[in-house]
Amino acid sequence: MKELGPVDYMIVAFPGNNFRGEVAPALADLVDAGTIRIIDLAFVGKNAEGDVVAFELMDLEPDVKKAFEDMGVEVTGLFNEDDLMSTGEKLEPNTSAALLVWENLWARNVADGLRNAGGVLVDFQRIPHEVVQAARDAVLAEA
Repeated sequence: MKELGPVDYMIVAFPGNNFRGEVAPALADLVDAGTIRIIDLAFVGKNAEGDVVAFELMDLEPDVKKAFEDMGVEVTGLFNEDDLMSTGEKLEPNTSAALLVWENLWARNVADGLRNAGGVLVDFQRIPHEVVQAARDAVLAEA
């Protein structure tokens, strides 16, 4: 069995429970290009009264559901009920969130090479977009 490449996850909130699925085509491009493989996907929501509900791919609007299914999303159950409810409790009222786990296929060979060479990951962090953008803007303003 082939080793997995690096795996990431994210939780993205949608204030106003306004998830419409525009992200699906962008994710599909990455899947089609062999850049990522979506391992799991789940959704949670909190209504205006503060009630939390978790829902799966089959509970989405038909067009959104089809877009995710067409890209081969695997719903593997990596997110358990506690994960979903905990995430939902942290949301503001009238907000939904998508939880996504993906394998970075583009980095699989590098990860294999590092493991085979005895490499041990010491640190990894993602720099937030806003931080990088502000730094770039500051450098460009000084140039």
